Amino acid sequence: MERLIQGLPVVGGQAWPGVQYFCTTRGGGVGVAPHDTLNLGLRAGDRPEAVAENRRRVRAAVPGEPLWLRQVHSAQVIDADDAAVPDEPAADASVTVRPGRVLAVMAADCLPVAIADEAGTVLGVAHAGWRGLAGGVLENTLNAMRAKAPRAAGWRAWVGPGIGPSAFEVGEDVLRAFADRDAEAAAFFVPRDGVPGKWMADLPGLAALRLRRAGVAHPELSGLCTYADARRFFSYRRDRETGRMALLAWLEPRV
Repeated sequence: MERLIQGLPVVGGQAWPGVQYFCTTRGGGVGVAPHDTLNLGLRAGDRPEAVAENRRRVRAAVPGEPLWLRQVHSAQVIDADDAAVPDEPAADASVTVRPGRVLAVMAADCLPVAIADEAGTVLGVAHAGWRGLAGGVLENTLNAMRAKAPRAAGWRAWVGPGIGPSAFEVGEDVLRAFADRDAEAAAFFVPRDGVPGKWMADLPGLAALRLRRAGVAHPELSGLCTYADARRFFSYRRDRETGRMALLAWLEPRV
């Protein structure tokens, strides 16, 4: 579902009680090619002043300063409510129980994932590339959320725009990272016709599998492929030098 927030075109999923979340697109910013226009990544090769202006525009659309992460394709989760959390910590997920605390993860083919309980009392976001996904970033995020809100239940998840199964060609190392530990995961890899040693991987399908096992009964997949939709999304696999979108999410004040 695409909509405008403060003039920015964004996409999102179903409405969740007590939670707001959306993923930016490449529209609504000031960047020039190949970072046109709303690049939010400081390390994507863009002009720093353009990224600063784009982040200013995003900040105007959310209730607080986002916790930006220095993403390293890990399974590390940060507690965003910790008073000692540094600026831009090295991690790939964060969690909060504090209304108005804005969480953020960036992506440009990897999966941005939002997770919350049905009552909107605890929230997490995760950056899930294949390494982080295989390493347990989604499970770690849910575990951190359960630790912060032991009574929470009825888990929801939205898997945002990422590279789709028709575009994500991988080698045996990626297949082995999943299938060696999980026979069911092998079903999400299809041998590429005529190319020995290559498979087409369904990253959103793998994320949904792991979310269900971790307790999310019906994870919602956006179905949006960053590689295929060059008009709306950045894609590192497609363009190499490119920008980054961001998933932003926060808990609403409790009434």
